[in-house]
Amino acid sequence: MESIYYVMAFACHRKCKHCYDERFRPYVRGELDAVVQQAVRNHARIVDHLPERMTYLDTADPRPDGSFVEKRGRVILSGGEALIDPVRENVTYPVIERLQRKYAPRGGAKVVVQTTGDILTPRIVEELLERGVWMISVASIDDYHVGLEGEAKQKAFVEKLSQMFESAGMRKSGLSAVTRNWHEEHGPVYSFFGATPDSWIGKLWPRGRAWENSLSRATLADNFCNRWSGGLNFLRHRYDGSEVSIEPTGDVYPCCVKTRMPIGNLLEDSLIEILDSLAGVPAYEAITMGHPERMGLAYGWSEAQFIEASRTHLPDGTPYQNLCIGCDRFHEENLGPVLAQARARRRAAKGLPAEPPASPIVLAQIGD
Repeated sequence: MESIYYVMAFACHRKCKHCYDERFRPYVRGELDAVVQQAVRNHARIVDHLPERMTYLDTADPRPDGSFVEKRGRVILSGGEALIDPVRENVTYPVIERLQRKYAPRGGAKVVVQTTGDILTPRIVEELLERGVWMISVASIDDYHVGLEGEAKQKAFVEKLSQMFESAGMRKSGLSAVTRNWHEEHGPVYSFFGATPDSWIGKLWPRGRAWENSLSRATLADNFCNRWSGGLNFLRHRYDGSEVSIEPTGDVYPCCVKTRMPIGNLLEDSLIEILDSLAGVPAYEAITMGHPERMGLAYGWSEAQFIEASRTHLPDGTPYQNLCIGCDRFHEENLGPVLAQARARRRAAKGLPAEPPASPIVLAQIGD
C-alpha cells in the first residue's frame, strides 16, 4: 500500500478553531489518562493488522517490459499531537519501533511523524531519528494556529525549526506535499505545510471545529474525495495512490475527511480484509474513483438527488453545498446495511459464526 494516515491518539495541546475533529484537544487528569490508555491498548493490534508489506506498484513508472516498479510506501503518524507527554513515550515511540520491526525485513516503510512543531526540541528530534523516522512534517504554518498569525511569525518559526533539523543532519524535502510522490526521496527530511489558501486543505473540510465555527469555504466544485487525503484510489491497495485513515479506536476510513461511518475496525480485521470486502461494492467503488456524487446510482439515488442532498447551512446560517454533505446523508440513509454485509462476509471467510454487527461509530451529525 502506498500510504496510511494513522491518528494514534486524540490528545493535543492545542484547540485550534479550524481543526477537523473536535476530539483533538487538551485533556487533563483522568480524561488524559483514558485517551492515552486507549491508544496504548489498541496500537499493537492496529499495527499488526496493517498490510504485510508497505510497498506498492507504481503504474506511473512502468518498466520497458510493461511491469511496474515496486516502491516503498509510508505510514504517517499523527494526532492530536503525537509528541506531547505522555503520548510520545507511551504511544508514538512504541508505534514507530513496532512499525520498524514489522517492515524492516519486508521491503521497509517510510515513517512520517506529523506535528505542530512548537514542542519539538533537539532531543526529541534525535530520538525520532534514532528510531528511523524518515520525515518530520510540521503541519501548523497558517494563521489558524495561535502564535503563528502572519507571515513574519511563520517565517521566524520555520527558520528556527529548520536550523534545529539541519543541525541533526536532516535536509528540507524538495518535493511538494500536495503531490502523491513527495515521499520519493532519501531521508531523513523535514517539511512544512498548513491550511493556507493554496493548499489542498485550504478551503477546510466541513468537519469538527471548522464546521462548528462556520469556517469551511468549500463549494460544490471542491471535490475533496478526488484529491490528496480524499478517497481517491483507496481500494486499489496494491497500486499507487491508495491511502486510508485510521483512528486510535481502530476504525478505518477511506479518507482523512472521514465518511459518516467507518468501513471496518482493525481490532477485528486486517486492513486488506476490510478493503477487499468492499471491492465491487458500488458506493465504495464510486469513492475510490473520486466521484462520490455517483455512489447512490445502484441504490436509487441519482446524481441530481445526491447533489441536492449536498445542500445545507453553516451553523452561522450561511448556505453551503459540498459533496461531503451528500456523502454524509447517503451513508446515514443507505450504507449501514451495506457495511454490515461486508463485515459478515469477512467473518464468513474466516469461518466465524454470524453475529449481529456492532453499531458503527457515527460522527457528530451536521445539521441542516
